[in-house]
Formats: sequence, C-alpha cells, structure tokens
Amino acid sequence: MNVNGCHYRTIWLKEPGTIQIINQQVLPFKFEILDLHTLEDICKAIKDMNVRGAGLIGAAAAYGMYLAALKAGENSFFDDMLRAMEALKKTRPTASNLMYSVQRMFKALSCAESPAHNRERAGKEAQAIADEDAEHCRRIGEHGLEIIKKISEKKGGKTVNILTHCNAGWLAFVDYGSALSPVYAAFDRGIDLHIWVDETRPRNQGAALTAWELSQHGVNYDLISDNVGGHLMQQGLVDMVITGADRVTRQGDAANKIGTYLKALAAKENNIPFYVALPSSTFDFTMSCGIKEIPIEERDSDEVRFVTGKTSCGKIETVLICPETATARNWGFDVTPARFITALITERGFCGASEQEIRALHEK
Repeated sequence: MNVNGCHYRTIWLKEPGTIQIINQQVLPFKFEILDLHTLEDICKAIKDMNVRGAGLIGAAAAYGMYLAALKAGENSFFDDMLRAMEALKKTRPTASNLMYSVQRMFKALSCAESPAHNRERAGKEAQAIADEDAEHCRRIGEHGLEIIKKISEKKGGKTVNILTHCNAGWLAFVDYGSALSPVYAAFDRGIDLHIWVDETRPRNQGAALTAWELSQHGVNYDLISDNVGGHLMQQGLVDMVITGADRVTRQGDAANKIGTYLKALAAKENNIPFYVALPSSTFDFTMSCGIKEIPIEERDSDEVRFVTGKTSCGKIETVLICPETATARNWGFDVTPARFITALITERGFCGASEQEIRALHEK
C-alpha cells in the first residue's frame, strides 16, 4: 500500500541477512523503518509488537527462521532450527499464522541436501510465504468486494457504512490486509464508503493504525470509542461489520482482538451481517471449540494502565490513566462463536462458519 505516495510492504528483505519492517510502535506520529539482523531481533519485534497482526506475524516468523538458518551451525543445523522454531512459537501464542509459517519453514528445510542449500532454500521459502500472504489478501479483497457491491446496489448507491475493530488492514499483513482489503477494493472501484473505526483499547490499534491507513488511502472514516458500536447498529448506521481473525477453528469459531465478541453480539441482535476475513493460513484444523481450545494471550497490565499520545507541544508521552495502586488485567483476544458469524471471507471465496462449509471450500 502507499505511504505518502510511495508503495511499501510491512516487511521485506533488504539484502541477505537484513530484514526491514515498518515500526508500528511509533505510528501514527512517526514513520520509521527498522533493520532486523538476527532471530532474536525478530522475536523481540513480534513480542514487543513492532510488527503485529496475524499475517505479518507469520511472515516475520518465516524471516526469523531464515535469519536463524544463516547462523545455524554446520553440524548442529537442525537442532539450531528446532530451537529457533520454539523461540518463535513463544512470542505470540494466539495467532495461527505464526505456527503455520514456522512449521512450513522447518518442513522446507528437512529435505535439503546440505546446510548451505538449506540457507538458500530458507530465504526463498520465507519470501514465498510473504508473497503468498499479500496475494491471498488481494484475493480476499476481490471476494469481499462482491458483498459490499450488493449492499451498495441495495441502497441505490448511497453510502455503505462499515464497522471494523482493531487493525486488520495492510499493516496487519504483508500487504492489502484481510478485513480492510475489501474496503480498499470497493473504494478503488468508486463505491461510496464510510468506515466506523473502533479505537480498540488498550493499545488503540484502531485509532493509531486503522485511522492512519484509511487516511493514507483517502477512505472516509470516523474514529469512535469502543462502546459506540451497539448504539450505531440500533440507529441503523451500520450496514455490515467486518473484522480479521488470529485463529479460526475447523468449526468456524474465530479469535480476534478483545472486544470483537461484543460487536458480534450487537450485530446479531440488530440483524446486521458480521463477516470475518482471513487467509487460509489462519485456520487451525486441529481445533474444534474455540472457547475451550484457543490459547488467549494475556499481556502486560501496563497496556491498560497507561496510554501513549502526542501532547499539544508535539511531544510523545506515556501517561497513567488510573490510580497508581490500581491493578489491571489485559487479555488480548476473545472468541466469537461460529453462530454469530454470517460468513468467512478467504482467498478461496466465502463460506458459512461451519465445519462442513469450511472443509468443502478447501477441498474444492
């Protein structure tokens, strides 16, 4: 996608041994590129959320395996790669794409002839994972566009109001995004759109990232507090809800940023379609019941107790928003049961959130 008129991906290979990323920790106030040279750099970037979002975490993990391969010992190559895989798995437990990527990378390296061949293969496979993520998100946009077009036609070309939660745009993937890919595709086709952007506490990815993305692309939006969505739905000001996902079970239960479940409940109550957009790498076919089986990451409580923003003097500061003695809990995700999801939008097309329809889509 474009940043100030220049095309960027969220992660790319600058040169052998150097991966570059857009530092999402400092957006929207600063646009910064970081260089990553080691597995440890990648793990820290994922854990500290310099990179975040399901697809981008997966691509970063693949590049982490590549960097680990460059430094792995001649006689301990596979042991070193196993340790790299375990280190990456521990960074963010909820997103399925991370596990998909590291397992795919390890499998690709298991049939190579030598460590030297493995290192070359690692670079190619990591690049392939990143390229596929971008292409799959582009296809998600094309399939989701059809849904938005139908709503627009039903409204006689009047503005289509879409509510989204957190950031599932190009910043969350290598390019295009999942939930926002249909938005960009519809906007580029001239469909009149307006996006309701949840701020998405506690890290405010909606306010900091989604709002910034939409501004860069020229899409009309309004930033709202997280608790406004239900009111907007009651007042007929939302035509559809679309979110991303970090893991979806074979039965269609979807884990996404905390607060997504509440949006799905409100949408169901108000007869508003609720869509989840995801590449197939986000499916976890080993899991059935999302509520019981998907691991939910609990992050540092300071993300709830403090917020970071820009002062009137232009200084970036972090401030405490509660009593100094206050304790806090910080779950990063919740699970939306399949029964609240109108359809899943993937690079293969869309389907109902049920095991039968998900399997049929993949078998086809």
